[in-house]
Amino acid sequence: MTKLITFLSSFLQRVSESNDINCRFQPQKISVFHGLTRPSISIQSYLERIFKYANCSPSCFIVAYVYLDRFVQRQPSLPINSFNVHRLLITSVMVAAKFLDDMYYNNAYYAKVGGISTIEMNFLELDFLFGLSFHLNVTPNAFHTYCTYLQREMLLLQPPLNVAESSLSIARSAKLHSCFNEDETTSQQKQQQQLAV
Repeated sequence: MTKLITFLSSFLQRVSESNDINCRFQPQKISVFHGLTRPSISIQSYLERIFKYANCSPSCFIVAYVYLDRFVQRQPSLPINSFNVHRLLITSVMVAAKFLDDMYYNNAYYAKVGGISTIEMNFLELDFLFGLSFHLNVTPNAFHTYCTYLQREMLLLQPPLNVAESSLSIARSAKLHSCFNEDETTSQQKQQQQLAV
């Protein structure tokens, strides 16, 4: 989970910095998500804080990422930048927890975790839901696609292994691969036997 938090925070940091530069050239809409100043807390520290205190399932962070992606696609004049990323994060995680988890905290609690007022948290939630057109369901296929993408990106960001670790890793993956093939042939044999019967 810490790798996911690290990756999401570094990804959102790059996106917000890029959009901060682009805002000079493209007009951007100011919304309820924009702060008057950039928050002093880093995106990574903020995500770690949310993870520590929100007590939501790990799936919520994946679904929050899906929601952010949908939000940006539906609101192209409102890109993620350093003035709105923190509010978008707390709101997306809160909405994901409410949609996915059986037990979740109320808006006042999330507001406290996010360092904002309850009234502001209520406005953020409402604007976020309308920004998503209330499209909150994430199909298992979409969830798997986003997970696969995040896993691939996290692997690409890992530092290279030294030679000893690399050969050990190759040996493990070969063993896992051969186990997969055995299971695959076993299931194929069972299917053929069932067809013969």
